[in-house]
Amino acid sequence: MTKPTADDATRIALEAAAFRRLVAHLRERSDVQNIDLMNLAGFCRNCLSRWYREAAEAAGIALTDPEAREIVYGMPYKEWQAKYQKPASAAQKAAFAQSHHDH
Repeated sequence: MTKPTADDATRIALEAAAFRRLVAHLRERSDVQNIDLMNLAGFCRNCLSRWYREAAEAAGIALTDPEAREIVYGMPYKEWQAKYQKPASAAQKAAFAQSHHDH
């Protein structure tokens, strides 16, 4: 069975749809802390927003970190922090420190 191929426009549309779904999922899962994402997956919402800003810059579009974060978080970052961010536990901090020593 051969794998269907998509033209570039279709591939980009599919990638964009997957990105929107990821962002929507992260917005819905505000209970999942960024430090947990970093410890388990090596990236978090802030990384995703930075990648978005870097892609915009590569395309010649000026975008600030706060603007990119609002796209990912669905609200200003400070508002998200106040609503959902919990202090990191000692175990979370230790796992984060360990994971960053390994790289």
